[in-house]
Amino acid sequence: MADDLPPAIRDALQKRALEALDHWPVQAHEPVLMKYRENAVFRITLHDGQYAALRLHRPGYHDETSLRSELHMMAALRLGELNVPSPVPTSDRQSLVRLPANRQFSEQHADVVSWIDGSPLGQSGTPLAQSAEKQAEIFSCVGRSIATMHNLADAWAPPERFRRPAWDVEGLIGEKPLWGRFWDCPGLSQSDAEALTALRGQLRQALAKVQALGLDYGLIHADLVRENIFLTDNESDVAFIDFDDAGYGFRLFDLATALLKNRNEPAYPDIEKALISGYRSQRELSDATLELLPLFMVLRSLTYIGWLAERPEIPNAASRLARYVSESLEMARKLDSIA
Repeated sequence: MADDLPPAIRDALQKRALEALDHWPVQAHEPVLMKYRENAVFRITLHDGQYAALRLHRPGYHDETSLRSELHMMAALRLGELNVPSPVPTSDRQSLVRLPANRQFSEQHADVVSWIDGSPLGQSGTPLAQSAEKQAEIFSCVGRSIATMHNLADAWAPPERFRRPAWDVEGLIGEKPLWGRFWDCPGLSQSDAEALTALRGQLRQALAKVQALGLDYGLIHADLVRENIFLTDNESDVAFIDFDDAGYGFRLFDLATALLKNRNEPAYPDIEKALISGYRSQRELSDATLELLPLFMVLRSLTYIGWLAERPEIPNAASRLARYVSESLEMARKLDSIA
């Protein structure tokens, strides 16, 4: 979503990036805009010739404490040898800088994290390019890495004042979900709004039962879509990027997110089997817990409705919203039991 930006916006972002880079030891190369979604992400070249990623954080999305907490979490996972970005300090050893408001931008924060070599697993809406056999290998590796991430998170003691969002019952289907009120948002027809409202009530009851079971809960990535799973150059390992939404949540939410956009792939049964097998090779996952995976795939699907409804500027937003609603309700109808 960077190539189709109007020139005026690209120019403003470029100037903001150069303003931020005054704080880091970099070479005099122009920052290259790579992604513009929640954050504006630029590829930059550090003084030692290594690539890194400059992130201009969306104003108002996370406060300074939450942003510092995200960096602490990534650093801890990297220390545990998980392949994730790690913070790159400024010239005066700071991990985060505040950029003052100007005529184009509100006050916002910027940071730099290490570059991850490789390429995304794929793009949402586009069939996976790898052979079915290769897909199974990749998702087995993804499952192992997710389990390793959960293990490292459990073993880590976060610093004082650590704060990240909670993908709990309230964060998913409460009055103010993290990604918006999916049952009560612009663009919904009356019938869709009624159906989603009824579904929300059923899901609240279901999650109340899930919580009583003591389902595995802790720090998660929360956005392991294809674009955030990188294949290394030799495709023998995977890396996870974009911890912008990382926080506390049900561990099944990470697995559901990694699977959701692949459910229409011809090799999906093998993809799911490989992911689960890989996860179980590193961390316990009971059959009783696994039975709840379809429920969490519905919960994950619903989050996209609220997210998209709050971003009408996205191309084809109306048609995508209609598709998300249809897919979510269809998946919910296939659940054996919700409440």
